[in-house]
Amino acid sequence: MAQTKHEIQAILAELDTQPRHRFGQNFMIDGNLVRLIAEAGEIVAGDLVIEVGPGTGTLTEELLARGAHLVAVEIDRQLAAGLRSKFADSRDFQLIEGDALAGKHELNPLLLAALQKAEPRRRKLVANLPYNIASPLIIELLIAGTQRLAFTVQKEVADRLKAVADTEAYGAPSVMAQMLAEVKILRTIPPQAFWPAPKIESALVRLDRRDQLGETAAAFGRFVHQLFSARRKTVRRALTQAGYPADEVLASQGVNPSARPETLDPPTLHRLFLAAAKRVV
Repeated sequence: MAQTKHEIQAILAELDTQPRHRFGQNFMIDGNLVRLIAEAGEIVAGDLVIEVGPGTGTLTEELLARGAHLVAVEIDRQLAAGLRSKFADSRDFQLIEGDALAGKHELNPLLLAALQKAEPRRRKLVANLPYNIASPLIIELLIAGTQRLAFTVQKEVADRLKAVADTEAYGAPSVMAQMLAEVKILRTIPPQAFWPAPKIESALVRLDRRDQLGETAAAFGRFVHQLFSARRKTVRRALTQAGYPADEVLASQGVNPSARPETLDPPTLHRLFLAAAKRVV
């Protein structure tokens, strides 16, 4: 049974805390949504499930009840203390207190170690993600070999993951997500499903791993970020600024030097990356 708004408020009061905007905290109060997120993860007993931002443990309880070996990552010290107490008797609950990211493009080493201990096919993320770290976290988890990610996130972030080339929402997260997974937006979620209610809609998203990058994923990610940091510039200029022989690379792939990076689809960008990697100045 999902915690109600009043139950969450009581838990926070007992822990002498309140929702913190800087941690992107919006607590889930819709029981149906809790079940839908868990179901989207298609958890099989023994799966390693990462939950980032477990908060007061509503979704955590649902995931443990489905047989997950759960690794919860909570940055808020007071909430972490509450979780530690609440699930002290659970053998399948592990708490990492701290940030899920060690840097903009680097997972917390404890989180990465937990993932690497599990069989690749059993690595999953199921979470109501804190809005402030969602995009980089999603990509880094995919690069690290997570097989399925089922999560709620801002609708605009969901749209970004699904966006196609030459649209406003298209960017580096779109490219990386689509080269590493099949992206599905399962449903839109109104603000009232959370407390405090965010000012915008959210979405339930599922990513199923479809890796087209292999060992080149991290390097390709850096390449894409280089190109998109030069947004609105031509791809020729972006490649030149990144230190590549632009004319040679573009000619080898038949790409118009005057095109902008955001007009190129993910497979084309990957071909440019492979060509550029062979011709580094």
